[in-house]
Amino acid sequence: MLKKGKAKISKPSIIKVLIAQPQPESEKSPYYDLSKKFGLELEFHPFIRLEAIPGAEFRKQKINIQKYTGVVFTSRNAIDHFFRTCDELKIIISQDTKYFCITEMIALYLQKFIHYRKRKVFFGSDGTNKSMFDVINKHKANESFLYVCSENQQDNEICNWLKVNECDYILGFMYRTRSNDVKAVLKNSTFQAICFFTPSGVKALFDNMPKFKQNGTAIGAFGSNTIKAAEQAGLHLAIKAPLPKAPSMVTALDQYFSEMHKVA
Repeated sequence: MLKKGKAKISKPSIIKVLIAQPQPESEKSPYYDLSKKFGLELEFHPFIRLEAIPGAEFRKQKINIQKYTGVVFTSRNAIDHFFRTCDELKIIISQDTKYFCITEMIALYLQKFIHYRKRKVFFGSDGTNKSMFDVINKHKANESFLYVCSENQQDNEICNWLKVNECDYILGFMYRTRSNDVKAVLKNSTFQAICFFTPSGVKALFDNMPKFKQNGTAIGAFGSNTIKAAEQAGLHLAIKAPLPKAPSMVTALDQYFSEMHKVA
């Protein structure tokens, strides 16, 4: 288990950074601007893959989606699979349905599927579970909630809060999370930083390398649930987002590298 303590910034500049996500399709991605700014070599490798639970299989959960007046999302993947499931089952979602999201970025993604109106889309102030709970708490007396999540990666903190606070809720499993085989990526390259975006991405690291030792590697995590999963796995985090001054992983990395250059 790694000892926790104040992050130490090593003087050598970070050269190779592993981003546990697919490579951006657009050449205008801010990641490429970051690479040029600091002379970084970025590698993109998704640590996880999602498998859709077909609508016919979802029916076995005996969930009447239209019964629930509020839908809880903690990722854009959950949004994609929610509307896919509704399309497969030919379910029409009421225009009065409310959506509760863990971050504003995820909330804005809803524009891909619905006419975005602030009176029915809500999100936490700082990307933490607590801030989302504060929003849900204001509506729990009048709403019934469908928490859309992975069959094997639902967040226990969210489930426990909904239960303890006596919310009318149900878990809707619409996809599964699988770890990708990234052993070759991890063994054949030495990365000075690795950035994760989901708890399942952290899990995939140890699925591939059960004896992984951080050994000074800077670890970045996006989202309170990912941060929690990384810390519980014994990783020390040097890069965290979203934060008030670092709303994205790119800005968090920018700040980290800028600080490194000051020290070097």
